[in-house]
Amino acid sequence: MNEMTTVRLDKWLWAARFFKTRSLASEAVDTGKVKVGGERVKPARSVRVGDELAIDNGAETWEVAVLGLSDKRGAAPVARLLYGETPASIARREQLAEERKLFREPGTTIKGRPTKRDRRQLNKAGGLD
Repeated sequence: MNEMTTVRLDKWLWAARFFKTRSLASEAVDTGKVKVGGERVKPARSVRVGDELAIDNGAETWEVAVLGLSDKRGAAPVARLLYGETPASIARREQLAEERKLFREPGTTIKGRPTKRDRRQLNKAGGLD
């Protein structure tokens, strides 16, 4: 089997399952939501084992080190082996998850389109009244 030494950043982000599609990964890199070594890069930038990435995929922010390379999307357990998250990043994500659990957003309990009563409660909670 041919051993890879580099792979495109957008392909790696997609293969490691940080983004659902390669085009979303490419767009995130273009808009500066993914940084390699603290610098903005282009989607075609080659990623090597040992590179450090800062990834903001909209839902969460990750700081990871590249441990393996792949340009094919596989199962989640296999994708998890492609990177190692820094301890600081793990602690920050756990803290944010705990905060979300304790202090829920006012609109998270509403399913679907809010009713007139729901809208009034949201406005009251958000100070928009």
